[in-house]
Amino acid sequence: MTTSPRPSPGPDARPQGPEPLPGDEQTTGELERAERQSLRRVAGLSTELQDVTEVEYRSLRLERVVLIGVWTSGSQRDADNSVAELASLAETSGSAVLEVLVQRRQRPDPATYIGSGKVTEVREVVEASGADTVICDGELSSAQLRNLEERVGVKVVDRTMLILDIFAQHAQSREGRAQVELAQLDYLSQRLRGWGSSLSRQAGGRGGGAGGGVGTRGPGETKLETDRRRIRTRMSRLRRDLASMATARETKRAERRRREVPAVAVAGYTNAGKSSLLNQLTHAGVLVEDALFATLDPAVRRTRTSDGRLYTLADTVGFVRHLPHELVEAFRSTLEEVTEADVVVHVVDGSHPDPEGQISAVRAVLADIGATTLPEVVAINKTDAADPYVVTRLLRNERSAVAVSAYTGAGIDELRQAIEDALPHPPVEVDVVVPYERGALVSAVHSTGEVLDVEHLGAGTRMHARVSESLAAELDNVATLAE
Repeated sequence: MTTSPRPSPGPDARPQGPEPLPGDEQTTGELERAERQSLRRVAGLSTELQDVTEVEYRSLRLERVVLIGVWTSGSQRDADNSVAELASLAETSGSAVLEVLVQRRQRPDPATYIGSGKVTEVREVVEASGADTVICDGELSSAQLRNLEERVGVKVVDRTMLILDIFAQHAQSREGRAQVELAQLDYLSQRLRGWGSSLSRQAGGRGGGAGGGVGTRGPGETKLETDRRRIRTRMSRLRRDLASMATARETKRAERRRREVPAVAVAGYTNAGKSSLLNQLTHAGVLVEDALFATLDPAVRRTRTSDGRLYTLADTVGFVRHLPHELVEAFRSTLEEVTEADVVVHVVDGSHPDPEGQISAVRAVLADIGATTLPEVVAINKTDAADPYVVTRLLRNERSAVAVSAYTGAGIDELRQAIEDALPHPPVEVDVVVPYERGALVSAVHSTGEVLDVEHLGAGTRMHARVSESLAAELDNVATLAE
């Protein structure tokens, strides 16, 4: 087993996103950041959820943690990147990382994850450091969780549980909170386990005691069965609620489609700078924070091309390596903002030690949700802090790639032009004269169409443009009546 030094951010760590202009009112993002900072974790308090009665919601207590990982394949650099990301996740949750331990194995031990002979070393590190939690860089079974906790004497949390905890802290909207709870319940339902004799409920009726009478004694339910039943009931209700919320979201998307407004989805690895780019492109004022999974609730903003054509930009939840399947399923309605888009802006952190690994992880999730056929613009972000050689390599290897910095604003105009070039062109070309009293139609052509030429005549405004089929029919009808 090797011990990796715990990296810490420098005192001059870069802030994310543009600075607000003097005299500006606080944006929604700034208010949300202030709220999060005011609710940081207090030592000694847990993040135990208490919504579903008698379900063993694991109290995470993530104040002082030790990280452990199993290096099964790849290079030492891959292993270091993986545990460094786990450390960032732990810090985002409000934890202080005390030690990082990595063991080289062919595969994780099926009983204790890191091997029974090495668990003692972890226990010694926990006792020496005063840690109250061990976080494993993998997804553990119920047996592995139980065995590790019994051997090390403190709470054990796996990577999936940690990500779910971060999502539970950051979800703001009603839909986001419901999605997180559904993912948590789905995960916990597979890992419920007994805990001593207090869980024995084998006597049916009135417990088989005095006064029970003939016919009142039966097998009854164990506590685990009761918990599973209550979890299933709660999950069914959450799915119904999310289905109704998805209907409302689909109604909004249908309205945008009816108006022929193209949609652009900003996707990418968590903390790659998606929200910062959205603010640069649209002045949206959404939350920007140097933390993983800062954005969970999608923000949709309108903007225009250089010739005035309207389109929408949607900020989406960030992806990560080994994104829990429960999260992909629970957030499927939110991820539909990507699948329903006309263009995907794939944001990559150019300053990350393994940007190609981030690209592969994001494309794996895009494939999982069926969004691989969409036009893609790769935005290599944070170029002000990235190695120029790495940026050059990424630009060479990725088609339709643009180097940008949401912090300094460099490359934003080039990115905006690349997005405009990737937007679908309206299908019908028209050349009509619109009477001056039908100025609303001229405005509609500018907003939703692609104007090729405009000329003001005595009879009206001559419009040579590409427009949608519905608008083309309306323009043709107006031109016919004018004749």
